[in-house]
Amino acid sequence: MSEYILAITTCPEKEADDLAMKLVESKHCACVNLIRNVFSIYHWKGKIEEERESILLMKTKKNLESDLLSELKKHHSYDVPEFIVLPIESGSSDYLKWIGESTRM
Repeated sequence: MSEYILAITTCPEKEADDLAMKLVESKHCACVNLIRNVFSIYHWKGKIEEERESILLMKTKKNLESDLLSELKKHHSYDVPEFIVLPIESGSSDYLKWIGESTRM
């Protein structure tokens, strides 16, 4: 099992900066990349919705996954925020070490 993960979420564009900052400041993530101006179409409560969103790519340690989800839900405006986790199978050893050093112990 990988020690590090890439977690993905989306949020309204106006919330992206604050949410990313909270996750990095709290050391739930070493880094959050924001991909802005994403147009999403999805089912919600029996209707098809359309919204401009940002995608947040969150790098952290596997053992922080459940804490990250709790923190995300605490600050996210959606009732059901997207939370998809991918293992980081390999990468620069210096970068992976930095993720470990930049997140909670």
